[in-house]
Amino acid sequence: MSQPVQPSATEPVEADLLIIGAGPTGLYAAYYAGFRGLKVAVLDSLPEIGGQITAMYPEKMIYDVAGFPAVKGQDLVDALGEQAAQFDPVYLLGHRAEQLEHTDESVTVTCDTGLSVHAKVVLISGGIGTFSPRPLPAADAFTGEGVMFFVPRLAELADLDVLIVGGGDSAFDWAMSLEPLAKTVTLVHRRDKFRAHEHTVQRVLASNVEVITSAEVTALRGNGRVESADIVGKLDGALRTVPTQAVVAALGFVADLGPMSRWGLEQRKRHILVDSSMRTNLTRVFAAGDIADYDGKVKLIATGFGEAATAVNNAMTVIDPSAKVFPGHSSDSG
Repeated sequence: MSQPVQPSATEPVEADLLIIGAGPTGLYAAYYAGFRGLKVAVLDSLPEIGGQITAMYPEKMIYDVAGFPAVKGQDLVDALGEQAAQFDPVYLLGHRAEQLEHTDESVTVTCDTGLSVHAKVVLISGGIGTFSPRPLPAADAFTGEGVMFFVPRLAELADLDVLIVGGGDSAFDWAMSLEPLAKTVTLVHRRDKFRAHEHTVQRVLASNVEVITSAEVTALRGNGRVESADIVGKLDGALRTVPTQAVVAALGFVADLGPMSRWGLEQRKRHILVDSSMRTNLTRVFAAGDIADYDGKVKLIATGFGEAATAVNNAMTVIDPSAKVFPGHSSDSG
């Protein structure tokens, strides 16, 4: 893999295509742009590639990527990095894109570190932008350790009583992943209906995970580290205290486009609107992955891969008007 440019770097970087966001969509775009013969730079505010997966879910199993019955998040990121590495993209890690200036000929992005990148086209693949976890109110008065919003390493929770709060995909995925490792797993949700994928819900309900619905965690207790949690039923007000040494608040995240919201991009609910070729309303600026939006959008990693290829192929004709949108199949490149 190319060595990242350090955050203190001040020499301008030149590229045919600048990809903002080094998550799965950005990494696949880096591969595909290299396949099309473009000089690529990949910019990300995080210190390593992988985006949200590496930062929050490296050991989470992913089940809906084509060709993989199941793949661990970090393994997918490593494979994408290896795939892109054959074309030597330049990684600019630890730099946050702050300003964007575009003309009919090029785009310049300036970072918070002073680094500037000049490119012929920019592809924004920054996931959901800057994200912060939704708080767990019961943890506000608890100053000890043991409360987390995601699980970087499953092994750290082995043999513990784990309490998971939430009813979405992340909550149920953590429950499934931790059930074989933890001493006990309890999942609490404030409603009796879940937002998670039905197949995963059924697997959890059929496991040893205790699922408590129509209830809320009202208090955490412990001395230096969480030791127990109070759970109150919303229908009957019944109080139950359960032992726990780890509380996972899987309540989702609040997304913010950050500086990108000031670039003049057309938006819808904190997402960037694109057309069928993944073009934004700005000249020479494309978007793909979770950050991009259009009618009928389905937010999957697999969708992001297809959008990355679509964006790169259409960007190719902007960079070189004599190029074709469709380059032929990769199996013919030999």
